[in-house]
Amino acid sequence: MPGIDECLLHAMRLPGVRGAALVDWTSGLALGTVGDAAGDDHETAAAETAELARMVAEHPTFAPVGTAGGPETDHGKTPPVEDLVVTTRTCYHVLRFVETSFDSSVLLHLWLDRADGNLALARLRMRDLTERLVLE
Repeated sequence: MPGIDECLLHAMRLPGVRGAALVDWTSGLALGTVGDAAGDDHETAAAETAELARMVAEHPTFAPVGTAGGPETDHGKTPPVEDLVVTTRTCYHVLRFVETSFDSSVLLHLWLDRADGNLALARLRMRDLTERLVLE
């Protein structure tokens, strides 16, 4: 079971990855970073990523179909979405919410070069990494 550093190093092995971060999306703090930072500053990127994640996680518009539409599901343990994909003309930003046995507010942010990255592969590998991630 990988910890934060090992998870980020595994994420960097994906084709086209420019940087990765594990972020607490309630506080905006980077729990770990590796590679380049989107916008050249890891702390600013973490805060801005967290702001986007909070918008999605806290709005009932994005709740799974057939639920009450509250801001959280599973009795407050997981946000209503699995991941977010933001595309620009040159890159992809993939944010994957980490499910844990405790009230988690952590996500994995992967920044991929659009010309070299494989979005489908990145999403599959991120799911695997976050399922095996050990947070202490």
